Amino acid sequence: MGHVEIPETDISGPVGLRGAPRPRTAASRNRTAALEQLWRAPTAQRDPADRAPARRWPGRGPTLAALTDLLGLAGPAWLLLLRAGDQPRPLAAAAVAGLVWAGLRGARGRYAEPPRTTPGGALGTIGDWLLLIGVLAVLHTAAGSPVDPATAVVAVAPGLLVATAAAGLRHWPRSARRGRRVRRVLLVGEASGLDRAAELLNSRTDHDYQLVAAIPVGADAPRHDGVHVPGHLASRPADDDVMTVLGGAYAHAADLVLVAPGPQLTGDRLRRLGWGLHDGGVALCVLSELSGVAPERVRPDTLAGLTLLHVAPPLRGGPQVVAKAVLDRTGALFGLAFLAPLLLAVALSVRLSSRGPVFHRQVRQGQHNRPFTMWKFRTMVADAEHRKARLAAANEVDGPLFKMRSDPRVTRIGRALRRTSVDELPQLVNVLMGHMSLVGPRPPLPEEASRYDERECRRLAVKPGLTGLWQVSGRSDLSWQETVSLDLWYVDNWSVATDMGLLARTVRAVTDGRGAY
Repeated sequence: MGHVEIPETDISGPVGLRGAPRPRTAASRNRTAALEQLWRAPTAQRDPADRAPARRWPGRGPTLAALTDLLGLAGPAWLLLLRAGDQPRPLAAAAVAGLVWAGLRGARGRYAEPPRTTPGGALGTIGDWLLLIGVLAVLHTAAGSPVDPATAVVAVAPGLLVATAAAGLRHWPRSARRGRRVRRVLLVGEASGLDRAAELLNSRTDHDYQLVAAIPVGADAPRHDGVHVPGHLASRPADDDVMTVLGGAYAHAADLVLVAPGPQLTGDRLRRLGWGLHDGGVALCVLSELSGVAPERVRPDTLAGLTLLHVAPPLRGGPQVVAKAVLDRTGALFGLAFLAPLLLAVALSVRLSSRGPVFHRQVRQGQHNRPFTMWKFRTMVADAEHRKARLAAANEVDGPLFKMRSDPRVTRIGRALRRTSVDELPQLVNVLMGHMSLVGPRPPLPEEASRYDERECRRLAVKPGLTGLWQVSGRSDLSWQETVSLDLWYVDNWSVATDMGLLARTVRAVTDGRGAY
């Protein structure tokens, strides 16, 4: 769920040439006083001990990041050039390289505040470094520098490592750097918007927001159980809007007001509510109707007095797609080589434990709904497909899937393989052949895919995966709609960094075994 920060400052007077305030006449002063009197709302006082902490100096982050890049490249470069011995003016050469590096990174928006993940992540830093090599080569030729080019490239290489590490630390979630800090949230909005927001906030645990109360606009009360309602806002703008919301925030020790805008709460009313909340030391966020969009794909902007959200398209080409393909093939090749003894032992166990083939081959639907043959270790009796029709009434999941917690067709060794997900390892062959990816949605059966609606068909926009969000979020314990929502989030927001994180989380999910049956 995205949100847009409401600006804390505004120009309250008329603006003249070049942005300078125009002289105010007696008539304009009287008119402004009348408007201020019309919109003045009673103020609620808060205990000074409860006021929000002072904000950090906004320029410190970008300045520190630029200084880190400059020193991280210039320092090692100077030491390496100095150690080489035969390079003239090593300090000057290192200083120029450091300044060019910091300037280039700044020009490409790497020091944006607040920090946001730049397209490509680590690949973006590598691209900056390659561009630096090109710029230094041009400067070297134009100035006739006597520094050896090969030595210069080696000298600036440590700067790439420092910049990558610093960027990763800067973009690391604040909750991970400081420990999880719970935000106490007061919801404000029309009843329908409050119900949706309250349901999502209370049903998920992967965030730091704790819903403490809600203030609906109008007479309708939110239908969500357990939400305290300390007051109501009128259907039209009123003088006590700020007092009501601030009073509710203070009474419940809320440090964030989350507004669900609607026809009765938008435009100038929302703007003035923001003024009062910021003056009262309470942060304000506005819910967006965008859903399933990662923050890295959203870029805020202002134009003609409007607040805009630019949404970048999902990755479907470019360096990250190439990197994902290389990671898939390399990982599958090394995985098959490293796990070969385990695969042979499992194959022997399956063959000796019950009659039937070692591997179970099944047609699945892949990217763009193209069929392929998927490989697994057999975990069921040989005639499992023929028995499926008789068990249809015992299906324990909704949607087109068929799952039973105690499926009588599963063999004894098959239960152990399913719990540990070892039965999926032969799909490394599918990854190596390009039918699947290491990370992605699970591939559906043809009869399942034939029942997909337009929303569910979007799961097939990327290659299916050996693991994914479904694997690390509960597997078969999830409902069908929860599974689809997770898969759609991945389809629209995947990146190489996301894939690496999911691979790491898969190890824990496999060890836990939750939802595997």
